[in-house]
Amino acid sequence: MKRIVFIALALAAWTASAQPRNNVVPSFAGAVEDFQPGLTNQIGRQYPMVNSQGAVRAQLRAPQASSVQLDIGGRRYEMVKDENGVWTGTSDPQDVGFHYYQLNVDGASVPDPGTVYFYGAGRWGSGIEIPSADMDFWQTKNVPQGSIVEKYYWSKATESMRHCYVYLPAEYDKNPGKKYPVLYLQHGNAENEQGWSAQGHTGQILDNLIAEGKAVPFIVVMDYGQGQNIHLVGEYAEQLPQPQPGQRASNDGFQVVLLTDIIPMVEKEYRVIADARHRAMAGLSMGGGQTRRITLANPTTFAYVGMFSGGVMSVEDIQGAKGFQQTNKLVFMSSGSKENPRVMEAAESLKQIGVNAVGYISEGTAHEWHTWRRSLYQFAQLLFK
Repeated sequence: MKRIVFIALALAAWTASAQPRNNVVPSFAGAVEDFQPGLTNQIGRQYPMVNSQGAVRAQLRAPQASSVQLDIGGRRYEMVKDENGVWTGTSDPQDVGFHYYQLNVDGASVPDPGTVYFYGAGRWGSGIEIPSADMDFWQTKNVPQGSIVEKYYWSKATESMRHCYVYLPAEYDKNPGKKYPVLYLQHGNAENEQGWSAQGHTGQILDNLIAEGKAVPFIVVMDYGQGQNIHLVGEYAEQLPQPQPGQRASNDGFQVVLLTDIIPMVEKEYRVIADARHRAMAGLSMGGGQTRRITLANPTTFAYVGMFSGGVMSVEDIQGAKGFQQTNKLVFMSSGSKENPRVMEAAESLKQIGVNAVGYISEGTAHEWHTWRRSLYQFAQLLFK
């Protein structure tokens, strides 16, 4: 009996030791050794690397550190130090597309000095691209190049300077008499106004589509929408929309800024066609939820609506927004195939009441930037036609 108890206890101890502790696991042991430098590396840096399986290998020289881990995809992978003080670790295969990650050095999370930095997960940090078979649509090509303009403007609603990025198609400066439609494109939670141009490659996607004749030239405005950091003042604070049951109020202050400051500024500073038929709004994740709320609350302001991993619109939503169906030209809803999508059935329901609804599923991706790049690629081809 004692022997049985001892064996049982030993087995339990071994099983416990084999399980990840606090999501910390050993480096991936089955990696194929065909690693190549990452696409987001700083110039001249060999690490981090990615192999054909989508595994990420990072290195860091930290001879005095006692522990270094590669933190990616919700797990921390133990890195091993060599005789020169260089730590190396390899993750399990990751989904295709862009991933935020960091290194953990003696308990402190820091960016990997081998990559350029991106703003996401509420911080500036590292990002890495897992190559996909359909990367061509967001590559920089020898086609007429539009521009991403950095724009500062005064906000009456917040009594402060605000900041956005504006994509102008290549022909904008060459056709001074022409006016353009405009898309207001929002980022996700814990990201900022740089996300769509840096991680999302908006400029490259649109340059390529316009050059191929698949999209009409239009302007894109990418502004900051993180609600808890938008502080309305005076009479504008009183316009803060009240949340619906189950919704948070923190993101809704952006609606006031959008209608009070951003749209008027864009229509004053840029050559845009200032009517609903030439105005679109879309966003990813949190930005998709903002798009849903704002377009339903202002049903005659935007003719085109896009929600990328940002929920769906229902028949009841649209029937309860007076004027929406008469104004709307398109409701586009998308999701990664790994996100438990409901977008296709939602689109079918809207079609039954006469809405031009499109559902799109990004195969093989989850709640991540490649889902949203693919979504923008599809959505842009349907706009303003």
